[in-house]
Amino acid sequence: MGKRHTKLVVIGGGTGLSTLLRGLKHHPFDITAIVTVADDGGSSGRLRDDYDIPPPGDVRNVIAALSDVEPLVEQMFQYRFSASQDLRGHSLGNLMLTALTEITGDFNHAISEMGKVLKVHGRVIPAANKKINLHAELEDGSTIEGESKIPTATKRISRVFLVPENVKPLPEAIRAIHRADYILIGPGSLYTSIIPNLLVKEIGEAVVRAKGRKIYVCNLMTQKGETISYTAGDHVKAIYEHVGASFIDSILVNEEKLPHPVQELYKEECAEPVTFDVAKLESMGLEVIKRDIATIRSDGTVRHNATNVAKWLVEYANIYKQKVNNPKIQT
Repeated sequence: MGKRHTKLVVIGGGTGLSTLLRGLKHHPFDITAIVTVADDGGSSGRLRDDYDIPPPGDVRNVIAALSDVEPLVEQMFQYRFSASQDLRGHSLGNLMLTALTEITGDFNHAISEMGKVLKVHGRVIPAANKKINLHAELEDGSTIEGESKIPTATKRISRVFLVPENVKPLPEAIRAIHRADYILIGPGSLYTSIIPNLLVKEIGEAVVRAKGRKIYVCNLMTQKGETISYTAGDHVKAIYEHVGASFIDSILVNEEKLPHPVQELYKEECAEPVTFDVAKLESMGLEVIKRDIATIRSDGTVRHNATNVAKWLVEYANIYKQKVNNPKIQT
C-alpha cells in the first residue's frame, strides 16, 4: 500500500489561489481547491447572467493551474478572444465550462468533467453551485452591489455579505474540509476572493470545527478599495469578524523587504506592502511564520513565490507531524 498523501484544502480565488496551486501540485498533497464564485465582471459576469450559472473565471484559472497537459493545450484553454464583437473578452475555458454546464445541467459536474480532460491534480469545487451576489456595506452605511464594483469603494468596508445569504455548499466541500490535514486560506483579495467562501455558512462553520491545521497565507500588498493601510492583523481580524470565530492557527508572512522601486510603483495604485504586526498577531494566538515567499515579475508586480510556499509547506507538514509525536520539536 502506497504512502498516504497529506490532505490539503486550499480556499480562495483570483490570481493568488491559482498562483499557489501551481507550486503545490508538484508535491505529494491530495489537493482540494474550494473556489469563490462571487465574480460578476468581464466574461464571467456575462456568462453568469446570460446562462444563470456561477461565474466560471476563477474556477477556470484553478483548473489551468492544477492541470497536467501540454503547455499549448493550457494556452488554448486560457485563450481570450479579441477580434469578434460577440466573443470579445471571453476565454475559451469559460465557454467550455458554460457549455458543459448546459450539457450536464450542473456546474460542479462540468468542473469535474473538465478536470478529467485537463488531467487536474486534485479536485476543484465551487464554494456554491449556483449564482450568488456579493454586497459590501461601507463605514458610512452605504452599500455596493457586485464583486467587480467593490474594489472601486472610496470608503472603508465594514462588511461584505452574500445574497442570498443562505446559500448551500456542496457536500464534498464540507467532507474535504473535515478530512483535511491542513487548510490553507488565501492569498487573494480579502473581501472579494477570501471572505466570500467563508460566508457560505456551512463552509465557515466547517473550517472553524475542522481538526486540520489552519494556515492563513497573508497577502503581500494592500489593495486599493479593499485593504488600504491594513496590517496583517487587520486582515485576520476581518476574517474572524465575518466568520464569527477565531480559528486560524498559523500565519505565513513575507520576511524580505520589497525593493524601493517596486514600492513606488504600487504607491501609484494606492497600495503598499502589508505591515506584519507580529506582536498583535501573537496576541491573537497565532503562530507567525516568516519566509522569503515573494517574487517580483518583469512588469514590477509582486506575487507569491509558489515554489517557495510549497517547499515550506512540505517542511512544515513534516516537522508538525514529528512535533505531534514529540512536543519538544519547534516549527
